[in-house]
Amino acid sequence: MEIELKYNIPDKETADAIWENELFADMEEADTRETLNIDAKYFDTESFDLARNEVAYRIRREGDHLVAALKWKGHTEDGLHVREELNVPVDDDTPDLDVFHQSSVGSEVCELAKDMELQSIVQTSCTRRRFRIDTGTGIFEFSIDSGEIYTKYGVQPISEVEIELFTGETEELLEIGRTLQEKYGLTEENRSKYYRGVRMIEENRR
Repeated sequence: MEIELKYNIPDKETADAIWENELFADMEEADTRETLNIDAKYFDTESFDLARNEVAYRIRREGDHLVAALKWKGHTEDGLHVREELNVPVDDDTPDLDVFHQSSVGSEVCELAKDMELQSIVQTSCTRRRFRIDTGTGIFEFSIDSGEIYTKYGVQPISEVEIELFTGETEELLEIGRTLQEKYGLTEENRSKYYRGVRMIEENRR
């Protein structure tokens, strides 16, 4: 399961300030700060069979690694995103749902798209700056993303911070989020990058 908080960042100056701030310096894990390029493709059938069943299928390149992911049964409130997630390393970005066959959910998703061609409907490209903190009761990852969402109908900017819960309690994640939100006046982001791309497509196909 993936549990994370997501906030909009209004401008580059605020993004840089969050990255450089020592708000959580006493809890930051040594040698976890890094900057990397992340490119992702989201796939679906021509009829959006996966999206209509609230399933997202993504292949993402993080540095030198490619990972395929399924996300499903998600719900979002006040910037808190909770959803089931399955990740599998892959060799290339050719869509192939068979890599998930060993899981029951993977098999169900394969049936949704059975014998239908999968195509890239949304792409994202961003620079991610990230680091981890260890509070003693939980481990969390901060990610600051700057980039773009692409569909055939246009481009939207990405400027957001995500705080993902690795171990610990959701309540502590919310406390950390409130501290960051209050300091920088951030607004909650209830839309995933994928959802924003799908909405762009839907609004232009009406």
